[in-house]
Amino acid sequence: MRNLMRMEMKKYKIGGYIRGAVIASAIILLFMLFVSFVQKAEEGAPAFTSLLEAFDFGVTIVRGTFIVFAAVLLSRLVIEEFRSKSITVLFMYPISRKKLIAAKLAIVVIFTFCAIILSTLFVTSGYYLLNRWLDLVPGGLPLSALASQGLKAFINAIAASGMGLIPLFFGMRKHSVSATIVSSILMMAIITSSTNGFSLGSIIFIPLALAVTGGLIAYFTIRNIEHVDVTT
Repeated sequence: MRNLMRMEMKKYKIGGYIRGAVIASAIILLFMLFVSFVQKAEEGAPAFTSLLEAFDFGVTIVRGTFIVFAAVLLSRLVIEEFRSKSITVLFMYPISRKKLIAAKLAIVVIFTFCAIILSTLFVTSGYYLLNRWLDLVPGGLPLSALASQGLKAFINAIAASGMGLIPLFFGMRKHSVSATIVSSILMMAIITSSTNGFSLGSIIFIPLALAVTGGLIAYFTIRNIEHVDVTT
């Protein structure tokens, strides 16, 4: 499995996606700073009432961003190969179809999880350090909150990694790249949209339930791959 994953990562030049994740993280941090500056300049009030609120805002954007990243990876590693029928060449090798697809999906899950963890760390620590210099948000950060924030970030990363597999269901129906990416954007919009400070993503059981759904979709995709006709 590890050899298959290494081969796939080399084939698809995973380094380019890592650079994309770094750029996306930097953009998220700059966006948070922009929102803070504009709010303070126009209304004279901070955009966030506390650093914890700022961190929650950043974590929400990070999660949504990398759910879409996961869909892009799924499109490239799985859907596109079925659409172009190039997957038939791989299926001719003496390698189990299930192991091949499992390796591809494992890359998506591991990449999404690691990207969310590292991006969350970069965005929150970057905003915290810059806030000490720029004084954009009043108050400090209680040490007691660090553990809960870390646990929340870990759970969010696990949930988003599973949720990132849900677009696989829509993409595999007609081997559509656009359906894969659009479904991830719609899911991100639903989860991250907020009304009076409330969002579905804030109820931890909903992302976890969606993560389980994504895991089941991946399981059935792998289980049924032996019966998929890629020539039609």
